[in-house]
Amino acid sequence: MFRGKGTALLAVLTAGAMALTACGGGDDDGGSGGKELRLWHYETPDSAMGVAWSQAIKEFEATHPGVKVKFEEKGFEQIQKTAPMVLNSKDAPDVLEYNKGNATTGLLSKQGLLTDISSEVTKRGWDKLLSPNVQVTAKYDAKGTMGGDKWFGIPNYAEYLLVYYNEDLFKKNGIKVPTTFAEFTSALDKFVAKGVTPLANSGAEYMAHQYLYQLALTKADRPWVDAFQRYTAKADLKDAAWTYGATTFADWVKKGYIAKNSVSTKAEDAGLAFMGGKFPIMFSGSWWFGRVKSDAKFNWSISNWPEAKMSPGSGGNHWVVPKGSKNKELAYDFIDITMKKGIQNALGNAGGIPVAADASAITDAKTKKLIEGFTTLSTSDGLGFYSDWPVTGFYDKWVSETQKLINGSATPDKVLGTLQQAYDSGLPK
Repeated sequence: MFRGKGTALLAVLTAGAMALTACGGGDDDGGSGGKELRLWHYETPDSAMGVAWSQAIKEFEATHPGVKVKFEEKGFEQIQKTAPMVLNSKDAPDVLEYNKGNATTGLLSKQGLLTDISSEVTKRGWDKLLSPNVQVTAKYDAKGTMGGDKWFGIPNYAEYLLVYYNEDLFKKNGIKVPTTFAEFTSALDKFVAKGVTPLANSGAEYMAHQYLYQLALTKADRPWVDAFQRYTAKADLKDAAWTYGATTFADWVKKGYIAKNSVSTKAEDAGLAFMGGKFPIMFSGSWWFGRVKSDAKFNWSISNWPEAKMSPGSGGNHWVVPKGSKNKELAYDFIDITMKKGIQNALGNAGGIPVAADASAITDAKTKKLIEGFTTLSTSDGLGFYSDWPVTGFYDKWVSETQKLINGSATPDKVLGTLQQAYDSGLPK
């Protein structure tokens, strides 16, 4: 999903060209004789992926004498905005983490900027490690639509949206942590009655439209998702599910469940506010789990969205190999290491959702519940992907339109109409 998120350090883009030009390049032979593997990703060192991939870098260097990994931490939005330009230049890294979906990996694959790694996938057995619904976002067709026949990425973790509860705030206010949707909305009402805004939100980034999408998904099914995400049928963004999602979200703002001043809040600030004990509930990605686990100073718990059969989620953002990579074999070797049991187990124990770990190696009870939540969705075909994926530029449109619902400057019907226009105009020709 598009995340300008808590695990991403936002970079100053105005200096981007100079910074990218300064990056060193590896040898051009594509084999183990290369002096350097250039790696980009946007996970912070204390995140589950950051911890696991740091271990993978050490293992890579230990198994490739004379080869040095030149790792550069990039901001998520920096890579998102500059990738087409950078990957079409001599400054392309050898391997990088990139967002999956039609508007991102799909677009770059269609533009010929990414390497088709299909033969490498079968050669190294990565396809055997990834379940079919996780594979969907790694494979694209000639139009750049996910679920195609060629592999352009490899996710080594998974992600989904879940509910985080500050149990101490629930206890302090005499409110029960909900297990049903009726109990959930009842809890929201009770918090508002006590003068507490219950839901953390970021109107300036992804959290707002993820609330709306989750609400719509409670009225949806797989054909609905496939029509919207994969163009298997005409998607009507004013149908009953979308109308329910938009009107309910707008109603929640009016009821005080979501603060109107969250319209300009960034996701990082919303997450920090939750971890600082200012909100009893945060609905957001599993990518926050490791940070909540390490930084929250209160009792907390997690659950899937109450009674929902579908939720936003997918295989994680994945490793891609640029067409201009100078050391592709080294890139494949690094990806392979991140898929090994040792790194997968480390990722799981650091609070991530591994795709190929030993279940018995995950020791933390909360982490086991996190993984079980994803497994429940994955095994029941409940992964709804993300609302901003289908067409290029859709993320920004979602942000601006949900901001209108928060500040009341447009009706749900008007917002959905604008989103429909953006969606239709972005469909692949």
